[in-house]
This record gives sequence, structure tokens and C-alpha cells, in this order.
Amino acid sequence: MAVRSGDGDHSINSALLSLLPSSEEDSCSAYQVSGNGFIFQFSWPYVVEEVKRQLWLAGPLIAVSLLQYFLQVISLMFVGHLGELALSGASMATSFANVSGFSLLLGMGSALDTLCGQAYGAKQYHMLGIHIQRAMFVLLVVSIPLAFLWAFTSQILIILGQNAEISAEAGLYARWLTPSLFAYGLLQCQVRFLQTQNIIWPMLICSGITTLFHILVCWILVYKSGLGNKGAACSITISYWINVCLLAMYVKFSKACQHTWVGLTREAMHNIIHFIRLAVPSAFMICLEYWSFEMVVLLSGLLPNPKLETSVLSISLNTMWMVYMIPTGLGSTVSVRVSNELGAGNSQAACLAVLAVFIIAIGEGLMVALCTILARDFWGYLYSSEQEVVGYVSKMMPVLAASDFMDGIQCALSGAARGCGWQKICSFINLGAYYGVGIPSAILFAFILHAGGQGLWFGIICALVAQLLVLFVMILRTDWDREAKKARDRVEVSAINVEATC
Repeated sequence: MAVRSGDGDHSINSALLSLLPSSEEDSCSAYQVSGNGFIFQFSWPYVVEEVKRQLWLAGPLIAVSLLQYFLQVISLMFVGHLGELALSGASMATSFANVSGFSLLLGMGSALDTLCGQAYGAKQYHMLGIHIQRAMFVLLVVSIPLAFLWAFTSQILIILGQNAEISAEAGLYARWLTPSLFAYGLLQCQVRFLQTQNIIWPMLICSGITTLFHILVCWILVYKSGLGNKGAACSITISYWINVCLLAMYVKFSKACQHTWVGLTREAMHNIIHFIRLAVPSAFMICLEYWSFEMVVLLSGLLPNPKLETSVLSISLNTMWMVYMIPTGLGSTVSVRVSNELGAGNSQAACLAVLAVFIIAIGEGLMVALCTILARDFWGYLYSSEQEVVGYVSKMMPVLAASDFMDGIQCALSGAARGCGWQKICSFINLGAYYGVGIPSAILFAFILHAGGQGLWFGIICALVAQLLVLFVMILRTDWDREAKKARDRVEVSAINVEATC
């Protein structure tokens, strides 16, 4: 399977499309697709071929997500050996940074899943370079007020009722982490730019090099330089910038990007509102989900045994985020496949991609849920030696398994939605699911029915069920021919606007 752009990738696309029915009679025997519906009857060879293609793309993307996630985890591991206060401050600063900065930039950058993916499918290759430059400019501008916000991290945490000593440590950590904001925004743009062209392996290699180098840099800055936890934050900044520089060199000098990256251009500074209109709902789509999970951890501090409940909920959340990297890779894969095919006008292939990822997500969810249940009796020992904590974690794991299963499916369907450009409606879905259903249900189970931390997580499961049902109905009722036309219109409008500014 192709993993890079260029004529080779187009030949693979052509080979896959050649498997699709060419005549009306063949189409009826292989598919039965209503004007505004999903595939009800299909021929398994087409599905198997698409599943293989997506797994080939998803594997490296999952690895890239994990490697980038490990940068923060590795730094926390080094800080953990400096003492309880240093670890508490770094953990709180990391959580605050994810909620108030990284998640926002991640969400805004995901608008390129739609814009670059559909432009690449429509063979408007020069538009990818314009889209990424426009996105980089916007995310760098957005990072400036976020940097000022991080400068007052300790004061904000104290206002929120956190311990003053821990808040001071968190504020110090956040200030040293601030330069990473700008690198993180650029990195998200580069990742989207490359993955929408099916250029996966270079990202994996660059992320692997960065992670290995990060271990060395973190060890030097934390233990040898005398910087302590400040060195851990500084190492994250250095590693993000190294990753950005490695990918920038690849984009500039690789033949794989010679048609999509044509150098800096003033056209990228025009019609910025076109990107913002999609980036803002993309950010809300991501952030509303992230914030709800953090809110559940905050609510755990109001339970009768807040120290135990907060510890167990934090372990559950960390476990979920680690597992979340797998469906994140699947979501990115189907986003690429759907956006590419819709941009190319291949509505049946886009529909087939959604069906394939749905099958993959169910299988992945079942395996993750089974592993979670099997690990329930010893998983807590990885975080604590307290028997009370370990026992509570064991009780939480089956609940966590259920949420992991559903989260995998919703992540895949959300990826398909990004490929179609449905970020705006999905942001409203997430708002209703997590804050209209999830948080109220969590409060009901935990504080009224007295189910404790498990009750809070039951609320998350209720939100996932609501989100899944709405997304599934949307996919089921989608008119894929209409979505293909909308994608082509979006690409043509962007191209016309660029030509008008020349």
C-alpha cells in the first residue's frame, strides 16, 4: 500500500477504485445504497481491501500519536523522582496546559483534515501549501494570548481553590512550558498536511527520533543541570521544536511534497476567515470533550473521600488517554480516506471507508475492553502501592472498559465527520452529549444515587452513548453524492479565492 504522495499513491487509489463496480448492473450486485443512506448490502472483497488499507495507514498514525503523547509522560516520570511536591505541581500544570492550550490548538489544527484532505482528493495540490501556511499563521497568533494566560497559571489555580504551594510549582512549570505552545501549533499543522497526503512513515521516524532524544535531554536538564522540574518543562519545549524542524526539512527537501509545498506565499494571508470558520467549530468539537473529562476529575474532589476518589479518577483518566491514542489513529485514518475520496468525487469509496472503519473500531474496542478487564487486578499497582487505591482501581476497570469500547467507535465516526467537514454540527452534538447528558448524569449517579467515582464515570458513558447514537444516525442518513458535491464546491471556492487575490 502507498504511504506517500505522488503518482504511486494515485495508482493505488486507481487500483482500489477499479475494484468498485463499474457498471450499473455490477453496482447493484455489490452495493445497495439509497440516495441518503449507508451501505446495506456490500461485497466483502471491497470491504476487506479497504480495511487492509486503513490498517496500513492507522498503524503508523497510532504510533505517532503515542510517541507525541509520551513526551509529557516521560517528563512527568523524571519529575516524579524529585519529590511529591514537584510531581504534584508538574501534573497540575500539565493538566492545565492540556485544557487551556494544547487541546485548543489540536482542535483548530484538525480543520486541515477537511481542507487539505479534500483539496488533495480534488488534485488541487497547490492548495495544501496555502492551507497549511494559513493555519500556521492563525495558530501562532492564537498562541500569543494563550501564553499570557499561562503566565498566570498559579493565580488561576488558587482562584479555583487549589493548594497554594502546589499552584506555585504548577505556575513555574507552566512558564517554562510556554514556548512549546508555538511549536505544538506548528506541529499539528504539519501532521495534518502530511497525513492527508498519506505520507505517514516520515512522521513516524521523526517522532521516534524526537522521543529518543527527549529522554536524553530530559535526563540532562532535570538531573545534571540543576533545573529540576523546570528542566522537564524545558525538555518538552526543545523536543517539540526538534520535531517541527525535522518535519519542516522533510517537507522542503522531499520530492513527495514538491507539488503540495511551493514555498511561502502571500496568498496564504488572504481569506483567513475561510480557515477560521472551520477551525473554531473544530476546536469546540475537540475541547468540549476534553473539558468534560477534566471536569469529572474536579467533581471527584467533592466526594466523601476526595483523596481516594481523585487519585482513582486521575488513574482512570490517564489510562483512558493512553488507550485513546489507538482510536485517535483510526479517526485520523478515516478522516484522510473520506476527505480524499469526497474531494475526488468518489462518493461510494467514501461510504465504503466509513463502513470499514466502523468494523475496525468494533474489533479494536472489544480487544481493548477485554485487555482492560483482564488487567483490572494489577493495573493499580503501576500507580500506587496503597491497597485501598489498587482495590478501587480494580472496581473501576470494567466501567472503564465499557467507556473505552464506545469511545473507540465515536472516535472513528468523529474522524469520518471531520473528513466531511461537519465540525460545526459535531460541536453542538458534543455540547449536548457531554454537558446536557454526561455531566448531569455524573452528578445524579455520584451525589444523588451515591455511586461515588464509578457514578461519575457512568455519566461519561451516558455522554458517549448519546454522542454515538446521534453520529450513527447522521452517518446512516448521509447522502454521499451530495457530500462529494459539497467537497468539490469547497475546494473550488478556495481555489477561486486564491486566484482572485493573485
